Amino acid sequence: MNEKPTNNAKDKFERSWPDLGEAVFTLAPFKGEKPPAPQWFKKALADKPTEHFIDVEGAQIQYLHWGDRSKPGLILSHGNGAHAHWWSFIAPYLANEYSVAAVCFSGMGDSDERESYSLEHYAREQIAVCEHSGMFENEEPPIIVAHSFGGFATMVTGALYGDRLAGVIIVDSPINPDNEGGPPARSGRPHRVYPTLEEALGRFRLAPPQTCDNAYIVDYIARHSLEEVEGGWTWKFDPQIWKRFEIGDREQRLKEISCRLAIMRGERSVIFPPEIGDYMYELLGKNVPVIEIPEAQHHIMLDQPLAFVAALRALLGDWNHSKPNRKGPLGV
Repeated sequence: MNEKPTNNAKDKFERSWPDLGEAVFTLAPFKGEKPPAPQWFKKALADKPTEHFIDVEGAQIQYLHWGDRSKPGLILSHGNGAHAHWWSFIAPYLANEYSVAAVCFSGMGDSDERESYSLEHYAREQIAVCEHSGMFENEEPPIIVAHSFGGFATMVTGALYGDRLAGVIIVDSPINPDNEGGPPARSGRPHRVYPTLEEALGRFRLAPPQTCDNAYIVDYIARHSLEEVEGGWTWKFDPQIWKRFEIGDREQRLKEISCRLAIMRGERSVIFPPEIGDYMYELLGKNVPVIEIPEAQHHIMLDQPLAFVAALRALLGDWNHSKPNRKGPLGV
């Protein structure tokens, strides 16, 4: 979710983050214990996915799968520094109607690292998961739902491989009028090793910073963000990802998407305010829905998971029973 790191883009994005002070969410008060979770969440996690690893250009890429592979395909893609388990409590609610796969991009989660990374790499990883899971063998082409940085990768996928897809849904992945902004560039320094799991969990933060009422969800994804190493616990994602990474012209990629497209944003997202939604709506010729999830911040599936599921179900249901009027770039 980043331009080639420059001080200007980095500083501009960081200035857009609100000064939340003590309101920024932390798991530290739980002292390593799991927060209490509601029954819906426990039920979702009880629906265990199958785990798969496939070779994509020399890297082993992990994906999780739920549902019947004979049903239409649905790919779920995570954000910057995240992993496939960000979808583990969402996917089961979509698996009755779809063959659902959550991909873990290279350099993140349990997938292999690479010498260098690009959005084109990530687009090919998404397509490889579609192929391996049998989604292209179905009469109905697959759909990709992608959050944050994953949305920028999916814009490339939709531009390069849109003829193989039924549609893409971009979730809180803003394109500013100046084509700048994104997550702050990481330093590339090795991750710190925390002596205990409790200390590591206490250091987990959401980026951009925000509050979150659902501590049980944050705890779940934090535990899957860590791995045990010599001397303690550390983060799974490759700290070198952003040292040699270019996102390119996101605005052009968005306009080149040749399959159906929908955009979702959190009502309270600090990186995707209403005016950016209006800008993207105009950019796409007022031909693409921009759907707002009430009370959600940037991390929509953490803030309003069931409202997010309901919105996805409604949108996907409509797509199942209507004909697309978006036949190429900008619907032409």
